[in-house]
Amino acid sequence: MRRPPLRPVVWQPPPAPARARERGGPRPLPPVRLIELGGTGPEDVVVDGDGRVVTGVEDGRVLRIDPDGRAEVVADTGGRPLGIELLGDGRLLVCDARRGLLAVDPERGAIETLVDRVASEPLRFCNNAAVGRDQTVYFTDSSRHFGIDHWRADLLEHSGTGRLLRRDPGGDVTVLLEGLQFANGVALGEDEAFVVVAETGAYRLTRLWLTGERAGQSDLLVDNLPGFPDNIAAGPSGLIWVALGSPRNPLLDRLLPLHPALRRAVWALPRRVQPGPVRTLWVLAVDQEGRVVHDLQGPGDDFHMVTGVREHAGKVYLGSLVEPAVAVLDLEG
Repeated sequence: MRRPPLRPVVWQPPPAPARARERGGPRPLPPVRLIELGGTGPEDVVVDGDGRVVTGVEDGRVLRIDPDGRAEVVADTGGRPLGIELLGDGRLLVCDARRGLLAVDPERGAIETLVDRVASEPLRFCNNAAVGRDQTVYFTDSSRHFGIDHWRADLLEHSGTGRLLRRDPGGDVTVLLEGLQFANGVALGEDEAFVVVAETGAYRLTRLWLTGERAGQSDLLVDNLPGFPDNIAAGPSGLIWVALGSPRNPLLDRLLPLHPALRRAVWALPRRVQPGPVRTLWVLAVDQEGRVVHDLQGPGDDFHMVTGVREHAGKVYLGSLVEPAVAVLDLEG
């Protein structure tokens, strides 16, 4: 099932009823606490049953951090771990941008490859996932043209080759949606009635219904986001948290409707003159209807380019593609 082409849009603030749902309106950013890792690029984060934060860094290591901030290496994928989830059988599910979808035993360090190709085509950019109650895995392949080393090229090319896939408990893999603009974060709705995928290059959250009368149909949960959505995660009370890596770039917005040859010409320019991310710390939470519940943002002086987000026990844990730490915000208070 293909998504319709992107129509250029300009961000508008959420309507008044949605803003009213926020706790006292737009919130100032709570104090940011950093957990140093001894590694760079904790792109995603998850919290296990013992309150330990698990993340993967750019050198391939999967780290587990105890509540006192001590980090231990539980595995080394030999690739680039991105999205990370609890698989439900004691193992971790790791989306490795270079190796595919992996199951990692954090006690023994053993790694099993679950998916590294679809219909004989290698996964080029396995990015993020969500796990159902029966261990069905929904995951993204961000681009069929570019790998992680050239993620900017996919946003500029804007050809829409991203996919949302499903791996059932028996190991069969199905393409659920294709034609996505840089398919990124994945989250399941309440009761697993739908799955949501972030389209970074289209500034939107696309919803695919899994049950009920609309099963198999897709629509938009949130459109016209103010920044680039990255990983997303289901939280308590049915919230879906959204990491925004950077505000939208006006130059990129103007480039997207242009002829592909012009966008490719921009990609050929030196990186310093290409559209790039802006330092900011920004996460949103929306409810099951896409209404804004939390809008937490601030300058990225101490932590920026938020790519992962997870709510646990009144705190929000943040990952970043470029930082050497995991950030923690106190949501309560």
